[in-house]
Amino acid sequence: MNEDKNTKLESGNSHDNRRDTIIIVNGRERKAKSKELTFDQVVELAFGQIDLNPNICYTITYKRGPGQNPEGSMVEGDSVIINKGMIFNVTRTDKS
Repeated sequence: MNEDKNTKLESGNSHDNRRDTIIIVNGRERKAKSKELTFDQVVELAFGQIDLNPNICYTITYKRGPGQNPEGSMVEGDSVIINKGMIFNVTRTDKS
């Protein structure tokens, strides 16, 4: 994967916001440097990393998205176009 294809994600602390899109993840402001986020990237914004334990399951819902995806849910492997102020709710569940 080349660097141009990688999405850069940050918590809301960067001073360089020329291309950042401000979104809300679990009630906290986050910045994304891409107009599209994958399921894994949203989980990383919510929890810092993905827990690879097979008993851990993530659920993502979103709202206030752009016209092509104003609201919905994501499953592993999905990606979604984002816009400023989009809201993501991410939950982690232990199936054990």
